Amino acid sequence: MSILRVAERTRAGLISNWRLRRDIPLYIMLLPGVIGLLVFSYFPMYGVIIAFQNFDPLLGFAGSPWVGLENFRLLLGQPDMFQIVRNTLLISIGKIILGQSFSILFALLLSEVRWDVYRRSIQSLSYVLHFLSWVIFGGILLDILSLDGIVNRGIAAVGLPKIAFLGSAAVFPGTIIATDIWKEFGFGAILYLAALTGIDPTLIEAAAVDGAGRFQRIWYIKIPGIASMIVLLAALSLGSVLNAGFEQVLILYNPAVYTTGDIIDTWVYREGLVGLQFSLGTAVGLLKAGIGFVLIALSYWLADRFANYRIF
Repeated sequence: MSILRVAERTRAGLISNWRLRRDIPLYIMLLPGVIGLLVFSYFPMYGVIIAFQNFDPLLGFAGSPWVGLENFRLLLGQPDMFQIVRNTLLISIGKIILGQSFSILFALLLSEVRWDVYRRSIQSLSYVLHFLSWVIFGGILLDILSLDGIVNRGIAAVGLPKIAFLGSAAVFPGTIIATDIWKEFGFGAILYLAALTGIDPTLIEAAAVDGAGRFQRIWYIKIPGIASMIVLLAALSLGSVLNAGFEQVLILYNPAVYTTGDIIDTWVYREGLVGLQFSLGTAVGLLKAGIGFVLIALSYWLADRFANYRIF
């Protein structure tokens, strides 16, 4: 028996060594990505100690005095912290719910188009904006949404008062959500369109023969057919609930809309970097990262629980 075990272990070792030699080119291809991840993602994590120091750039990490949790107590005592968290949640949840709804609606409408050339053209045009950076698209929005922009000119042409899309605190959150949907709804519909192709076309044809109208086919066949995809993406989006779109808000907002447009990321940028409060900004970022980690873990649990989706 011992001889057989030795032979089996030897055979397993030879197979393992063969696989290792076979996969060496793949490991070499993976190496630059691993190095980049270590250099740009893991090595900078050493800087989180700033959150527990009264950081002075001249003294560095080692020389700055240690203050423990003082920065977190100072953070919780900020008078506008509740307002910033509220703005972040309002904008991010609005983007998630309305953005996913528009993507689903667009995918369903596009699936009803029978002319392939027209459908593909509309689909291509719908997600072109996704590939524009917010620097470029934000500059376009600053022009068309200003008081003298094309949108307000159209509003004034029909006798209505102009709207300060980027200067009114009451209107600004809706502007942020609407422009994000405009930029991303086409790209977000790709997964739903892919899920729609997995529905058995004979079900739709049989429903049509039985007299089901177009709306009934959508409601009773197509929406249930992509329900698992809807649940999956809704669950996974929970992990980004504290990310309201730093680049977008930073480009479009101004002091007039801070009360409703200032989010966690822009506050950290303004107070931590521009205001030179490095320790306070790092404390906010660390707290946000911790909450985000919990939300991501929860989102993957929900995806596994309700959509049978697993990464590991």
